[in-house]
Amino acid sequence: MECYRTGEPASVFDISAEYERWPRLATAMVETGYDCLQAVPLRLRDRPLGTLTLLRRRAGHLPEDDVHVAQALADSATLALMHWSTEPARGDDVITRVQSVIAAKATLEIAKGMVAQHTGLTVGEAARLLSAYAIRRRVRLTETAYSLVTRGLEPAAVVDGQPLH
Repeated sequence: MECYRTGEPASVFDISAEYERWPRLATAMVETGYDCLQAVPLRLRDRPLGTLTLLRRRAGHLPEDDVHVAQALADSATLALMHWSTEPARGDDVITRVQSVIAAKATLEIAKGMVAQHTGLTVGEAARLLSAYAIRRRVRLTETAYSLVTRGLEPAAVVDGQPLH
């Protein structure tokens, strides 16, 4: 519920430490062999619509890059649900959509690399800077990535928080 209310990812790194807070959830998870969970919001623009919960059999932090992948999957699932139709999709439509998602992901990876190279930070840290920049500017992360890759935005702007063109 915290993830749904805030629209931000939420983690429980060791469910056995949360028996008092969530006795039924902790009991069910431990009985089925799960030790931690990561929740990411299903959002449409900035509005949370639900959550995707990932259960793990090993306690501990989920790597930041994995959290970003989970968020990308949740965003894709949200879009798929919002555009779901009872009419069967043509094969070409599905291929076009998949290619579009792959291109957007590739652009994001290139943008993260550009920021990491510019700053000397890790790719995960660069991803956080990109996300923070997009949130501050109230633009889509993919738009920010595209602007970087096409040189409409300089990596320094993401770091400094100031637009440089």
